[in-house]
Amino acid sequence: MIDQFGREIDYLRVSITDRCNLRCRYCMPEDLPFIPHEKILRYEEILRFCGLAAQEGIRHIKVTGGEPLVRKGCIDFLKALKGLPGIEHVTLTTNGVLLKEAVPQLLELGLDGINISLDTLNPDTYEKITGKNQFHQVWEGMMEAVRGGLRVKINCVPQMESTPEEWVALATLCRDYPIDLRFIELMPIGRGRGLSLVKGDTILTALREAFPGLVLDERPHGFGPARYYTAPGFQGAVGFIDAVSNCFCEGCNRVRLTSEGFLKLCLSHPDGVDFRTLLRSGATDQEIRKAFQEAVFKKPRRHQFELKSETETPNMSQIGG
Repeated sequence: MIDQFGREIDYLRVSITDRCNLRCRYCMPEDLPFIPHEKILRYEEILRFCGLAAQEGIRHIKVTGGEPLVRKGCIDFLKALKGLPGIEHVTLTTNGVLLKEAVPQLLELGLDGINISLDTLNPDTYEKITGKNQFHQVWEGMMEAVRGGLRVKINCVPQMESTPEEWVALATLCRDYPIDLRFIELMPIGRGRGLSLVKGDTILTALREAFPGLVLDERPHGFGPARYYTAPGFQGAVGFIDAVSNCFCEGCNRVRLTSEGFLKLCLSHPDGVDFRTLLRSGATDQEIRKAFQEAVFKKPRRHQFELKSETETPNMSQIGG
């Protein structure tokens, strides 16, 4: 599919729940009410939508939440998603708390990769950020995934109080294990609008001092916007997704389906299409495909994060992190 600005849209992020077993301060505050179950898309509805999206050119699907592994039936859903004609890659984003027990099943179904949200390697700092004392469960799950041969990426959203020493410690994982790390700038969405971001260039400068041989890595690392760096002796690579300070919207290839069935065309814009109503009102496959085509064509040119008063107010867990 080609949008109005000539971009090929072949990547769909699908949130299957707004619920999570952590309470990261920039994503899900303690007092955030959950969406009622009846408003969340059923698995068969999501699979129908994804199958029709594949007919329109979607090739890569990332399953997100909230925390997707807290939803009963997630593994069976991933297996069904992998079997859809036209879908070439299915990956999962998780906080890792429930990962260790799930790894054997994820390997069996042939999952193409896993992204683990991990902002620090310090257990005390981890608890301050997430509200939970679960660091060691996440570490064990990540190591189990690495040992099993799953393609592992770490998503780190640096906090203002984080230090260059912490960034270097995280990057060292890319040297010691076949892991890719991505530093993701905090986006001014929901609770994140009241927090300050750490720019990607600031972190890159610190990493260049720690790893003098750090160079741009031209090898493919997936289908997203991150730019990667590697150094001699590294098994993985360090990536940067710095959408706020280094806009890369001209190459954006994705749209998002929230757990409520709303197709978001851009994280920063409220515009989109309510596909839950279409799916539940008897719309034909052709009508859904046509609505999807028309929506994708209207994808905005770029985000508007610099206009915090104009950007999205829901928290990331409600959109699909």
